[in-house]
Amino acid sequence: MVALYCVLLLTMLIGIVGAVVPGIPGTSLILAAIVIWGAVRGFADVTVALAVGVVVLLLSFGIDFLATYWGAKKAGASNWGQIGAFVGFILGFLGFLPTLPIGGPLGPIIGLFFGPLVGAIVGEFLYRKDAMIAVKAGIGIVVGSVVGNLVQGVLAIVTVGIFILTTFPQVQAAVQQMMN
Repeated sequence: MVALYCVLLLTMLIGIVGAVVPGIPGTSLILAAIVIWGAVRGFADVTVALAVGVVVLLLSFGIDFLATYWGAKKAGASNWGQIGAFVGFILGFLGFLPTLPIGGPLGPIIGLFFGPLVGAIVGEFLYRKDAMIAVKAGIGIVVGSVVGNLVQGVLAIVTVGIFILTTFPQVQAAVQQMMN
């Protein structure tokens, strides 16, 4: 049981990273770990953590959309910029951006960060034909997305903290029982 708990906590730590870094599962990974613990130990022990996990998962979808939308609107971006950011994200993740000659395992990671920026700038430039507005809109979209990811990271940390607070006493008691 202690080994499973440690594996689930490690999974949750990866989920916290994923809440901040695009392309890595975040809050869904944390929720899955809570569900696994609930299935093994009983859901009565994780009711609060499970409820918080579900709410945070739902909020993360809304935060992702709203933060990017807010950043785009503050910077004056059009739908073209937002579509370009999405296409840039996909192309960056797949390593297809010609502006990123870095290959290997770092290519997709770097592409996740620069892809949306490059895509938003290209989309805005195609729509408005003004490089300065395109750059401003691209930066606005990326800043909004980063702010949203940071908020998701904080919510993920809170979720994991609640899980630990509600389950650690059980694990501690099990360890003490094994020691006796």
